[in-house]
Amino acid sequence: MKTADHSTIWPYDERGEPRRFYYSRTDHPAGAAAEAELGRREGGDALLYASGMGAVTNVLLAFARPGTTIALAEGCYYGTSKLLGLLGDWGISYVEYDQAGPAPAADIVWVEAPANPVLTMPDWERLRAHSGLVVCDATIATPVYLRALDEGADVVLHSATKFLTGSHDALLGATVTRDPAKSARLREFRTNAGIVSAPEAAATLLEGLETLDERMRRHTESASELARRLEGHPAVSNVRYPGFSGVISFDVEDARAVETGTELILNATSLGGVHSTMESRYRWEGDRIPAGLLRLSVGLEDVEELWADLGRALDLGHSA
Repeated sequence: MKTADHSTIWPYDERGEPRRFYYSRTDHPAGAAAEAELGRREGGDALLYASGMGAVTNVLLAFARPGTTIALAEGCYYGTSKLLGLLGDWGISYVEYDQAGPAPAADIVWVEAPANPVLTMPDWERLRAHSGLVVCDATIATPVYLRALDEGADVVLHSATKFLTGSHDALLGATVTRDPAKSARLREFRTNAGIVSAPEAAATLLEGLETLDERMRRHTESASELARRLEGHPAVSNVRYPGFSGVISFDVEDARAVETGTELILNATSLGGVHSTMESRYRWEGDRIPAGLLRLSVGLEDVEELWADLGRALDLGHSA
């Protein structure tokens, strides 16, 4: 059962000096415990934030400056590209590139493993040879399927709202590094920008990490089977699945008809929960992706029930 100390202050010691916990914007017990466990799994020093985009923002605050160029994986999470576009006024520029190939010259190379929602994977051999700071968003892979620090990433990022908590009831982000100087810089900016996680969200993450391995195996088993069946359905023109985790994207002629035609699968945004969700990403991303692309996050429901629900929606959409 998740519990958290909701205090915002703690007394100084008998000498009048701050203890480990003294003000929750700097650190708090639930956050420290969850960071320790996530750091153990990733093999680095983890920090938590108020959201996944909070983590993205903090990385940019810590390591970008006017004149910084960022090479961004094509088809990555839309929110990241949206924020980078807004930061053009601050003198930060970005260029999108195919992460399956070599990255262009850049101060920061920002990849996703896999990219959300096109589900491509980065070329780690080329990334290890790149001179820029390598940031990897591993939200979909989780440390169950990828320890990106072992592959050459300098900073790993998670929207912990997704698979790490797995319950659609906590907004949370995380970064993980192995370089003490980078960790210290991230912590300093997090504290002073006020992007720290809430104690209850951190406690939810700690609880979610206890079941992460079991959940990810189930997500993968069901998603693998659904991807196989989708490839054979006449209404589906393209299926993308990296072979692990619980996210599939596929193309249909009428995405709106299919996404609104399911009953068990929620027509909702986000991913990584125990309950399956599906949505057209074109509504948010426009021409960055195919108009008929649907992103399906496979939950923990029975795979036959999921297929029956999805199959009905596909048949209706195909005949409409």
